[in-house]
This record gives sequence, structure tokens and C-alpha cells, in this order.
Amino acid sequence: MDTRTVTADLDSQYLARARAGDHAAFAGLYLRHASAVYTLCVRLVRDHHHAEDLTQETFLKALAAAGDFRRGAPLAPWLKRIAANLAIDWRRSRRIDPPGESLDDDGGTDTTPGSAIDLATLLERLPMHVRTVLWLALVEGWTHRELAERFGRSESWSKTLLARATARLQKEHSA
Repeated sequence: MDTRTVTADLDSQYLARARAGDHAAFAGLYLRHASAVYTLCVRLVRDHHHAEDLTQETFLKALAAAGDFRRGAPLAPWLKRIAANLAIDWRRSRRIDPPGESLDDDGGTDTTPGSAIDLATLLERLPMHVRTVLWLALVEGWTHRELAERFGRSESWSKTLLARATARLQKEHSA
């Protein structure tokens, strides 16, 4: 039995115990996974205070939906999916992603050819919704179908958005 299987089984047991009211089991889950959930929330909402709130909300929602969790499956991806959905809803409710925002709109940042730019700086130049889709696809492993369903768009929308974002990042990096 490999480490991932043992971890998944342990997480499943903790989740079942937490659902039954075991506060220590819930605290154990939180301690094991809160950092990764929080990091994702910060990336998606760009605000530490709201990321903390979303992290807590993620665990409360996971506890409420524990019956839907497939025993033996890895818990971290499930928690991150809940967190990402909450972050997307949070941004949408605050109209953080304006409908007219496009990839061509660089937010007014100045690109000086030949200047040294790190990846974080390049990502900051992308509109927030583009950074979110890029992160969910490339780091969190969401499929184009999942992105399309979550954002209410077509699969070709996310494919096009990722292709344009990648091309823009490559162009700005080589500038």
C-alpha cells in the first residue's frame, strides 16, 4: 500500500469522524489541508483576508457535503475544487471580472523591452479571469470541459483563452 492510499484512507476516516461531530478529526483535516486551500484562494481572489474566509468556508462546505465524498479518494483535490468554486463565486458576486475585460487589455502596465521579468510579474499583467483559468488548468489540472461548465462557456473558450495567454506570456518573456 503506497503513501497516497494510506493518506486517502486516513483523510476519509477523519472526514467521517468529523461529520459525526468529532471536532479533533475536523481540526486534523484542517491542519493537514488548510495551507494548500488557502494558497489556492489567495491566487484566485488576490486578497489574504478573503482567502482566509474562503478557506474556512471550504472546510465547512466540505463537512456539510462529506456524504458526497468518495471514500478512499484523495481529499486535497476535492477540497481545492470546492475552494476554487467558492472563489469564482466570490469574484463573480463582486463583479471583479468585468464582462468587457479581454486578454488584449493589459491593465495599463508598461512593458519595457529587454527588462528582466519573472513569471509572477508576467501573470500579474493578465486580467484576473485569465490568471484564474490559467491556474486552474495548468496547476490544478482542470479539464476544458470542467472550465467550460464552471464559467458557463464553451470548451473552445478555455482552449482559446489558454492559447492566447500562453502566447502573450511567451511574447512578453522574450521581449
